Amino acid sequence: MNNDLSAQDAARLLGVSLLTLYSYVSRGLLASVRNGVSRRKRYPQEEVLRLAARKHDAKRGGQAAVAAMHWGLPVLETQISHIAGGRLLYRGYDATALARHATLEAAASLLWDDGASDYFQQDAPCLPQALSSAPGATPLARATFAMAMLASAPANVPASMLQGGHAVMRLLAAALLQTAPSTLPLHRQLAQAWQADADQTQLIRAALVLLADHELNASTFAVRCVASTGASLPASLGAGLAALSGNKHGGGSAAARRMLAQALAAPDARDSIANYYKTIAPEFAGFGHPLYPLGDPRAAYLLGTLSTLAPGRPPLVAILALCTAAGELLDSKPNADLALAAMELAFDWPEGAGMAVFALARSAGWIAHAAEQAASAALIRPRARYVGRHQRD
Repeated sequence: MNNDLSAQDAARLLGVSLLTLYSYVSRGLLASVRNGVSRRKRYPQEEVLRLAARKHDAKRGGQAAVAAMHWGLPVLETQISHIAGGRLLYRGYDATALARHATLEAAASLLWDDGASDYFQQDAPCLPQALSSAPGATPLARATFAMAMLASAPANVPASMLQGGHAVMRLLAAALLQTAPSTLPLHRQLAQAWQADADQTQLIRAALVLLADHELNASTFAVRCVASTGASLPASLGAGLAALSGNKHGGGSAAARRMLAQALAAPDARDSIANYYKTIAPEFAGFGHPLYPLGDPRAAYLLGTLSTLAPGRPPLVAILALCTAAGELLDSKPNADLALAAMELAFDWPEGAGMAVFALARSAGWIAHAAEQAASAALIRPRARYVGRHQRD
């Protein structure tokens, strides 16, 4: 049964004029769909009712600024991705299904507007000259530097976040890999830099798609906060990279890699694994995820693919055996960080390759969230609950 509403009915439920209703759509607060018969746009009833409830709550709370500012909201609404029933969905599409065939560019275009637009049919941007002067920096440091440079010269990037997204991602890839910007598919750029074979190249492609977005995690929230201030896209992505640098976020693959490397070199691998996790929480080094009590589907996909590649590759066989042993010791299922670490170590990619995959992949989601936040015209400003001392009278 189709519960879409006409413009008149939607405006009546919201208590606004038709002009205001149309402005809600243009600002991304409400979706509209075309009626194939009359070509008039209609509005999903559930979304209209949700928006009406939000307007009612704002009036009841006396929050005059709520239309321009998210005061105290712990949860943000989004149309980009969500996690439900143990699945990661990009605009309703299962990420693991997309990983079988899609590229990061295709996933980015889906996350950005779901309009089948191919933003990547553009020439490669020019790499800022100063980036070549930081040869000793880590890939993440170079990427952060690149975003800071672009933020200080916003004329280099189109005003529209989505129209400039492809250029920013290609510059990000160039900074991470310390290569010239290229129009090659992004997974092939990584594969070429790491001398990956055909099987590894497809694995990189799938990993980029699976990591393109993950709802409202720490780095994505940082991106949305900065974008909500009116900052540029590079400045917003710089905040995401800063959050990603933390050991409790993007550093997870490096921690899992250390665990695997130490276990490979130890006389007793199980003792080495047990001792390692006495000093570091499993969820920050490859195992467990609160949003996936039955197991991270991204890890399951990537580790499953690695298992099919294991015959004839003794290092990969040994690493997968360690992954299994660690899961048994911890009584926990692997997360995406462990899969990235196993890939990096098994194929002898440069140390930090897992972080590079993560950063480049997640930039697609960050751009989507930055654009969605900017379109809402709302400043994110949570309230604090004070728990400190009070001065006595």
